[in-house]
Amino acid sequence: MKWKLQVALIAVLSAAARAQISADVIGIHNLGPGSQSPVQGGLSGACLYCHAPHSGVGSSSLGTPLWNQTLSTQTYTPYTSSTYVERGNPNPPLGQDSSLCLSCHDGTVAPGLTQAYGKVPMVGSMNFYDVFGTNLQGSHPFSLVLPMKDAPDLIASLVGQGKTGDPAVQLIKGNIECATCHNPHVQATDKVVQNFLARDGSNGSICLACHDPNRVMVGKVNEIAGWTNGIHALAQNKTTNQPFVGGYPTIAQNACESCHSQHNAVGAARLLRAPAEQDCVACHNGGNNISPQAPNVFAEFAKVGHPFTEGNGSHDAAESVLLNQNRHSTCADCHQSHAARQVLTFTPPPAIRVSQSLIAGISASDGVTVLQPAVNQFENCLRCHGNSTGKVTNPIFGYAPVRAVSAGDPLNVIPQFAPASTSSHPVTHDNNSPLSQPSLLTYMLNLDGVTQGRAMGVRILCTDCHNADDDREFGGIGPNGPHGSKWTHIVERRYEFSQATIPGGQIINLFPNPDLSVAGPYGLCGKCHSLSNLLTNASFSEHARHINDGFTCSVCHTAHGMGSQNPNISGERLVNFDVNVVAPNGNTPISYQRATNSCSLVCHNQAHQLGASGKPSGKPKGKGK
Repeated sequence: MKWKLQVALIAVLSAAARAQISADVIGIHNLGPGSQSPVQGGLSGACLYCHAPHSGVGSSSLGTPLWNQTLSTQTYTPYTSSTYVERGNPNPPLGQDSSLCLSCHDGTVAPGLTQAYGKVPMVGSMNFYDVFGTNLQGSHPFSLVLPMKDAPDLIASLVGQGKTGDPAVQLIKGNIECATCHNPHVQATDKVVQNFLARDGSNGSICLACHDPNRVMVGKVNEIAGWTNGIHALAQNKTTNQPFVGGYPTIAQNACESCHSQHNAVGAARLLRAPAEQDCVACHNGGNNISPQAPNVFAEFAKVGHPFTEGNGSHDAAESVLLNQNRHSTCADCHQSHAARQVLTFTPPPAIRVSQSLIAGISASDGVTVLQPAVNQFENCLRCHGNSTGKVTNPIFGYAPVRAVSAGDPLNVIPQFAPASTSSHPVTHDNNSPLSQPSLLTYMLNLDGVTQGRAMGVRILCTDCHNADDDREFGGIGPNGPHGSKWTHIVERRYEFSQATIPGGQIINLFPNPDLSVAGPYGLCGKCHSLSNLLTNASFSEHARHINDGFTCSVCHTAHGMGSQNPNISGERLVNFDVNVVAPNGNTPISYQRATNSCSLVCHNQAHQLGASGKPSGKPKGKGK
């Protein structure tokens, strides 16, 4: 009789609550007949599936005298990652907060298996995304081993005072438990995403109750720094949530959930919705998931693009900034997704663009000093293209010249761009050449090869040459950056390489009387240099002859810089011969002296003699000549 009276009282209270909010506050946690739950049983009292109306039923020794659902005694595999400083208990304390939730949500105990009434007949099954199993590596950590350990991305009061930054999001007995983020008795506190959230979860509010993007800890990196002004926190692009990215109508409202999943995350480490760069695909593949569409970055990768996973793995937040013996290139190597912002204005070099805000880099001064964050664009590139070991020449990027003067590692661009280099493109330092630059344009040319782009300055960016062939900065409609290009070596415009069957022998790809437009073999050089000026022999008396005979720039010039010094090759104006194409002239080493505009070598079966005249001993035989 007493039991029936208490059930009746619960029913009256539930009816009063429904009258106030015009809906069942318990939502799908009401497993009674006729409810909206996918699992329904014969008990009419909504509370009875979880709670026994009398204390001391089955689990009084566990401190939960009103709990009715049979508890799970499974062993769990908790969340972990290379940067995770906490450790979860393999078994949350039996009968305590999170253990109660897992008695249904680990999927090992059937709903309706009560301690007070035995097995209640049930129909239906739980939604698959509500069943977490016993492997909880893809779920946010909970039931931590106390005391909690501090980290730069946590709100200071969390560990120091045991308080979150939001009174609606509370620690349970000083710990993070399921009820920290969820109120199991109220499904629709958040009217849009009705997942029993403790408060409205839009704009990352629940995550930000514990995680602080603005906290600074000396000597440590806050991996979510810059979030407040980042594009993923502000973007008003509408989303269809197909694939699911959080349930809210815009990217900004989905916030953290655009990329992270609190439960059953596929990319378990850091709770990513998909592994590594695949997490970015949902929005950056040109699909209709968001409107307006984001730039289709993955279409660029389908060209000659940066490979996602070379060597022995992909990006990990704990890895060394200088990538030694672990060659890979993922989105996270070049973009800090929390801080990245939309590029609205193309700022002059060498400063890094806001799309790479707060990304790490390597100093060009020594090739090993870590910069957190990188200040200049080239510093991020030097994570891989500087002193890092394990670099390889990948055939997919095209022909690689071998230079007569080299610092030893041809793939290390640091000595090639160094201020001490006899000549180099001004990437890591200002243009310091004492020589006039008669061919240099006042403005770079856009992709059409006609209209003016950015004004020429004393520096250029890596991306002024290595960029998408349809990049937005220079008049295209594609994304900016060296994601991929239809041209080899991920260059923005056409750049041909003359090659020979043997050094000094017949060249197999000459371009006589070449097209000097952007469509021609010198399209990339023509972005910054007047090709017509080169035909006037303003900088070298034999320029026009070599160009009209069809030799490409790469035969005589290196694209980056000298890299070293050599008494035989003076090295001004980037003159550094490709020894796959040219050969020594007898016992005389390959030589070039700018003061006399003369060289000594064999090229295209013709011997050139070092002399003041600057003229070779025989005229090269170009195709069609």
